[in-house]
Amino acid sequence: MDLTLKIWRQKDKNDKGSMETYPVTGISEHASFLEMLDVLNEQLITQGIEPVAFDHDCREGICGMCSLYINGEAHGPDRRVTTCQLHMRMFKDGETIHIEPFRSGSFPVLKDLVVDRSAFDRIQQSGGFISVNTSGNTQDANAVPIAKPMADKAMDAATCIGCGACVATCKNSSAMLFVAAKVSQFSYLPQGQVERKQRVLNMVDQMDKEGFGNCTNTGACEVECPKGISLEFIARMNKDYLTASITSEK
Repeated sequence: MDLTLKIWRQKDKNDKGSMETYPVTGISEHASFLEMLDVLNEQLITQGIEPVAFDHDCREGICGMCSLYINGEAHGPDRRVTTCQLHMRMFKDGETIHIEPFRSGSFPVLKDLVVDRSAFDRIQQSGGFISVNTSGNTQDANAVPIAKPMADKAMDAATCIGCGACVATCKNSSAMLFVAAKVSQFSYLPQGQVERKQRVLNMVDQMDKEGFGNCTNTGACEVECPKGISLEFIARMNKDYLTASITSEK
């Protein structure tokens, strides 16, 4: 496959940045999107041009680091896959592909296609955990009976990899789907009940502090989520937040 790539290049967070055009040739339709970028970078290095910076790690759809905005879609034209799982057979020979970083004021661009998603880390740190008494008499977690429907829901929420596709694809740059998943993965389990109210208050508050927009029920986040996180978790989080706001001690 021979392709024309229009890629966002930006030297650092203070640079204005612009789209640059690069031809790339000899790409296998079986290659992943990141492997195609590897080929491009090898060509650029040979030509004495600085390679394109992009995030990647596991390349197995687990870490969420590979997030790219491809032809106007988070993670590209395929569904339920991350960018590293996207294959070039989804594109046509001779096609022009536009590649940009995730766009959000809360995800500032650091360089080229790399964005700072530490806002997600701060949201997680504000309440996305369970405090456990490790006095020596702690009961094993797997000894606590949990109804299978509840365990399944918790696992569905826990599949969120924090890639940020929900933010990138939302017209309001909302992080509600991410936060709802992180809140819900604990609220379905007995271990998460002790801090349930304070958790949802803290995490939603931190989300607002980070400058993410609110949810207006467009549904684009669920469509573009590589793990198919359901909007139902947002509804559950809103219910928990309202309950906590009314009943929690100030």
